[in-house]
Amino acid sequence: MVILCGGLATRLGNLAKNTPKSMIKIDGKPFLWYQIENLKKQGIKNLILCVGHLSEKIIEYFGDGTKHDINITYSHDGDKPLGPIGALKKAEPLLQDVFFIMYGDSYLTVDYLKVYDFFKKHDRLGCMVVYKNNDKYDKSNLIVKNNMVVEYSKEKQSRDMIYIDYGTSILRKKSLEIIPPNTFYTTGEFFSNLIKQKQLLAYEVKKRFYHIGNPEALREFKEYIKSQ
Repeated sequence: MVILCGGLATRLGNLAKNTPKSMIKIDGKPFLWYQIENLKKQGIKNLILCVGHLSEKIIEYFGDGTKHDINITYSHDGDKPLGPIGALKKAEPLLQDVFFIMYGDSYLTVDYLKVYDFFKKHDRLGCMVVYKNNDKYDKSNLIVKNNMVVEYSKEKQSRDMIYIDYGTSILRKKSLEIIPPNTFYTTGEFFSNLIKQKQLLAYEVKKRFYHIGNPEALREFKEYIKSQ
């Protein structure tokens, strides 16, 4: 599992001014701790963290993962931000042929083994987990037809965009071949390219996601944790 946690968290303002978004505390624990504990429940213990902004705070807390019963390898953006997919490209030497990615601000309820089995049945470069969101928990950004993502856009909106990127995808390493090294590259550019090639499957889940991408969503996740 690759967790993309190098973003600048601009929508959170002062909440993430001096700390990475993934290290924002919820009930005394950083958000990344909750992500990791959730992954461990499914037996996922080998993680690659793509880090950038204030990465030393993540490394100081989690180290190599030993004290949290996991294995952590770090991939650093370097001197300039690379965006989520540019960071993934930099981590390419650490990746297996097939791997999951997950956003550093997402808390998900998904059976990763079922996603993997679905993906292996189809000869495609990627599979995005999707949710019929209808703009409820964040702005919907996908059009899905016949188990394929056919459009992805964070800017353009249409009535057909009722699905949202759930926050995790499974990819083949070959999908990264089009990405130039050490270049800022967004998820929009990357997934749109896979869509043009008809290479992006969609795996729909029914349970909602949580995220901490904005103050309202962060409050909602805090309430969810208190209720558990």
